[in-house]
Amino acid sequence: MASKAVAATVDFARIYSSLGLGKETVAALQAFRKRHADAQRIHSQLASQPTTVDLEHYRSVLRNKAVVDEAEKILREFKPVTYDVNAHIKAIETFEAKAVAKAKETTEKIDAELKDLQATLANIEEARPFEDLTSEEVGKAHPRIVEAVETMLKKGKWTVPGYKEKFGDLSLM
Repeated sequence: MASKAVAATVDFARIYSSLGLGKETVAALQAFRKRHADAQRIHSQLASQPTTVDLEHYRSVLRNKAVVDEAEKILREFKPVTYDVNAHIKAIETFEAKAVAKAKETTEKIDAELKDLQATLANIEEARPFEDLTSEEVGKAHPRIVEAVETMLKKGKWTVPGYKEKFGDLSLM
């Protein structure tokens, strides 16, 4: 019953929003919580019912006492089947271990990517505005641009390909 009190005090809406879960995940979790609550309710109802069979009552009601005797014999001899679930538990534990290892690996990758993104963001914030850059600085940063311009000048091309299509022709002649 203590788990019900704890579950009642947990603010699942706040947890869903703080974890940033998607709508489908939240819906699946809510459906799972509903099924769990229904299963607990049914279990408590069934647990409150008596589990013994009153054979004397049936002997007094039924005329054929042999049926009651046979039922009593079957009930006495009944042994529930036990299953060895150790193999299933072992499989679940190995799956869980693999999932945890994969999750740790993913968090390491995400942490490394976040670190790179933070460095890039800091570099962007510290960079000078585009308007303050000179053509020499741009050429030092990207030597391909300098090579392309030099090649165009050697070939006698004074226009940039695609410029007129994008910005139009502004010449008056």
